[in-house]
Amino acid sequence: MVKIITDSTSDISQEMGRELGVTVIPLWVHFGKEEYQDGVTLYPAEFYAKLVKDKTFPTTAAPPPGLFAEAYDRLARETDEILCLVISAKYSATYDAAMEGKELQKRKDCRVEIIDTLTAIGGQGLLTAIAAEEAKRGANLDQIMDMIQRSIPKTYTRFCLDTLEYLHRGGRIGTAQAFLGSMLRFKPIIGIIDGYTEGVARVRSHTKAIDWLYNFVKGFSNIRALAVEYSTIPENAETLAQRLGSIFPVDKIHRSIFSPVIGSHVGPRAIGIALVEQV
Repeated sequence: MVKIITDSTSDISQEMGRELGVTVIPLWVHFGKEEYQDGVTLYPAEFYAKLVKDKTFPTTAAPPPGLFAEAYDRLARETDEILCLVISAKYSATYDAAMEGKELQKRKDCRVEIIDTLTAIGGQGLLTAIAAEEAKRGANLDQIMDMIQRSIPKTYTRFCLDTLEYLHRGGRIGTAQAFLGSMLRFKPIIGIIDGYTEGVARVRSHTKAIDWLYNFVKGFSNIRALAVEYSTIPENAETLAQRLGSIFPVDKIHRSIFSPVIGSHVGPRAIGIALVEQV
């Protein structure tokens, strides 16, 4: 069976990865001289408490190539086909690390393919879950790659931030830069489009953000997978998920919390959706 790998920007936790049969490679989160592995030595609850209290602004870093090489070699004991789905190369050096890891792997008899998903967070997570589902159904590596490549243009990620400060200071603000200076009375709606950050709308409150995200999803009629994510407002996320139950089976809506590495860029009180259309 094809083995699937992703990185922690997919917001697939280590526990969730075990349930899906997916290996999750952690990125790094730094608070000054303190360094943590995303979701391994630093968990969301601890991270967000630290984010609010600590005056040191967190930074993030890609995993070393050796972590990927170790994962390839470990999984090569069980399979001869591996697919690795990583965050957009426009955001992170993780894709390069995954490629370098391929050069370092010792088990050359195992085929490893790496796909830049051109997204992150829920979109990347849903694509990874789809790949794992196809693998369990018995699809081979080429078939799964074809499915994912066709699904990438059909993957949509939108999220509302309480502030642009974290995205700006983390250097991932993209065209949302245009919103800076005008956000005192507004909450920005951000999209990941063609692999990078785009400012797509502004709303006046978190209630309006839920309305906007709901209406965005409502515009799709052929959804294969849907996710709702949040940083520190689970009650808002559940409200949104329940509303989306009128569009998509509520028990199949994936819920997750933005991981520490993503939280470093979106900050507290963020909420978002991701969806993948049928192909």
